[in-house]
Amino acid sequence: MIVELRGLHVFGYHGVEEEEQRLGQLFLFDVELEVGDRGASDRLEEAIDYTAVAAAIRELSNTQRFDLLEALGTKVADLLMERFAPERLRLRIRKPQVKPAGMTVEYSAVTVERP
Repeated sequence: MIVELRGLHVFGYHGVEEEEQRLGQLFLFDVELEVGDRGASDRLEEAIDYTAVAAAIRELSNTQRFDLLEALGTKVADLLMERFAPERLRLRIRKPQVKPAGMTVEYSAVTVERP
């Protein structure tokens, strides 16, 4: 079984540019947690509560600042593995307001996987 959160909106002050650090921007998180049979019993205490997953991501983003999307992704993945102990994790973070070399792109992203 896989628990998913797609397009979780988290506002953060991450990035290399001074403007990103000062003004902040939206980050979109896609999370896949392979959980085996956890939750099949219909008991929340035996499942991975996706509300708690979202809150953990927001808490980390609010309390730490990262220059690189890769570092943010690594820390979030490590936190989710430690706190929720899924069998496997796939995390994608999209940064939609990026303008590399002044050009417009839909987003930049990083993907982190843990076995």
